[in-house]
Amino acid sequence: MVNQNVENLNEVFHALANDTRRDMISMMATQERTISELAEPFDISLAAISKHIKVLERANLVERIINGRTHICRLNTESLSQATEWLHFYEKFWSKHFDLLEIELMKEKRKEQ
Repeated sequence: MVNQNVENLNEVFHALANDTRRDMISMMATQERTISELAEPFDISLAAISKHIKVLERANLVERIINGRTHICRLNTESLSQATEWLHFYEKFWSKHFDLLEIELMKEKRKEQ
C-alpha cells in the first residue's frame, strides 16, 4: 500500500513537471474537455497531446470517458489531493524551521544592540 502511494506520487510529480500537462489540468479544473479542446491551445500534434494525456492517466490525474469517437477527459482530484497533502507536511516542516531561525536571528540582533 505504501509503495503504491509512493509510486503514485512519483507519477503525479512527473506529470506535473511538464507545463503543457499543467495547462491541460488547469483547463479541466473548470470542466470536462474533449481531446480536441485540450489540444486546441497548443501547437503540437494530436499524437503528442495523446501522449500527454496518457501520462496524466498513469498518474491518476485524469479519467477518460469514451463516448463513440469522442474522448472526454475529466480531472481526478484524488491524486492531486494526495500530492497536496504530501507537500503540506513539508510546508509545516519548513515553516517550523523558519520560525526557529527567525527567533535565533532576533536574539542575535538584540545582542548587537
